[in-house]
Amino acid sequence: MHHWVQASSSDFSGTPPQARSGHTAVNVGKSMVVVFGGLVDKKFLSDIIVYDIENKLWFEPECTGSESEGQVGPTPRAFHVAITIDCHMFIFGGRSGGKRLGDFWVLDTDIWQWSELTSFGDLPTPRDFAAAAAIGSQKIVLCGGWDGKKWLSDVYVMDTMSLEWLELSVSGSLPPPRCGHTATMVEKRLLVFGGRGGGGPIMGDLWALKGLIDEERETPGWTQLKLPGQAPSSRCGHTVTSGGHYLLLFGGHGTGGWLSRYDVYYNDTIILDRVTAQWKRLPIGNEPPPPRAYHTMTCIGARHLLIGGFDGKLTFGDLWWLVPEDDPIAKRSSVPQVINPPEIKESERELDKERGQDGYSIVDLQQKMGISVSSGLRLQIPEESEDQEFVELGTRLIEGDVVDERASMIQMAAQALRQHWKQSTPRTLQLKELGSLLRDYQRLVTRIFTTQSSLTSADFGLPGTKTFTFYHIKSSSEVILHDFLLLLPLLNICNQLIYVLHHRKDPCTNFTLNYVAV
Repeated sequence: MHHWVQASSSDFSGTPPQARSGHTAVNVGKSMVVVFGGLVDKKFLSDIIVYDIENKLWFEPECTGSESEGQVGPTPRAFHVAITIDCHMFIFGGRSGGKRLGDFWVLDTDIWQWSELTSFGDLPTPRDFAAAAAIGSQKIVLCGGWDGKKWLSDVYVMDTMSLEWLELSVSGSLPPPRCGHTATMVEKRLLVFGGRGGGGPIMGDLWALKGLIDEERETPGWTQLKLPGQAPSSRCGHTVTSGGHYLLLFGGHGTGGWLSRYDVYYNDTIILDRVTAQWKRLPIGNEPPPPRAYHTMTCIGARHLLIGGFDGKLTFGDLWWLVPEDDPIAKRSSVPQVINPPEIKESERELDKERGQDGYSIVDLQQKMGISVSSGLRLQIPEESEDQEFVELGTRLIEGDVVDERASMIQMAAQALRQHWKQSTPRTLQLKELGSLLRDYQRLVTRIFTTQSSLTSADFGLPGTKTFTFYHIKSSSEVILHDFLLLLPLLNICNQLIYVLHHRKDPCTNFTLNYVAV
């Protein structure tokens, strides 16, 4: 079991990084984490912020060395790659404004000195959203990216001693060109996951590249891996961090345009177990951070540190720890920080009395089973197109279907998910669906009764006010388990609501047929 804990001022001294996305954060040995660059409010950054792990201190070193455009070090940029070998952090490419970069820099973290490197050989073209990894203690492998005109699938290896680039000639089948993917060295193989490909589709495939280790004398070649388990959904802008016997994947976004407010952003945590070679959901005992992409995750002992990111609207400046349950700060995750808690209405108190105190809460159940249930209703019930969990669940049911427009995709996803719920039983309904299920019930009730106030519970074959039993609930964690079993028959109410919205001859019909339009 792991817990997400938002970092506080008691965790460290100094000034942590400001809000940003598209930055890099890399480990330099076990002593520090170095954050560089990024983007916030259309401003590209070039600052260096360092976290001293032993002293729990954030500081900004005074760097010397090569200059670029009148300043020491690389020009401001985001969506570049950063790789560390020993005490050196290598920077390549990225974007500054609308310009893709192809320069190559190294920062010596022993003396905080920047040097622009003049390399030779098969030089990579300028690009952003590429992925890179260290090969042993001397070489760097770079793959893919976006050059402003096309997605790339090339692979380059750079020797940091000779500064020579070599474009790798790879035999056999090749992964589709992509950017916004991740590349991680696992022993002798480079693992590439996800990204956005040619024509714009977001991918969820996993590939392994062999032939990078000189001593192995293998012919370079790609192999697509199809591993068992709960694989991540298609995404880009995510992170993959090595954590001992597993790789940890967090966040990213899918479906939609680049940094678009219509994208679906994720906050799930999935591991690739290197021992069993299968995907698994990491058991989380509390609410995760808000969904995001183009963040960073670094490993600090048994902890992981999440910095920044972007959710289509906001650039985050928060820092989060992901810690095992025996970590001293894990208990902080169980203390909710509620600002201006909502007043409990008298009608809600009466409903609580009707329920009694013998129910088994979802919060207790999720802690026992190691499953996180996302909080449900916000102050306003979101439309389908804005309910990212609802859209994600639905799109998984229609994967493989060709859909040209996002509005059509959301409509198909909503229909597929509601049909799935219609056929569900208490045994088949999964806990992760509860928040979306509750919101969809509330959404449909709101829609039908705000446009057709003359309808009553009797129109759906239910006595009294049973149709509205769950309408006031603001989070799935407030619902008692036996009440969620009652939500299953209420799904039939939802289906009746859908039927009424589509078939009754009144003004709300046209409204509903177009509710998924963006």
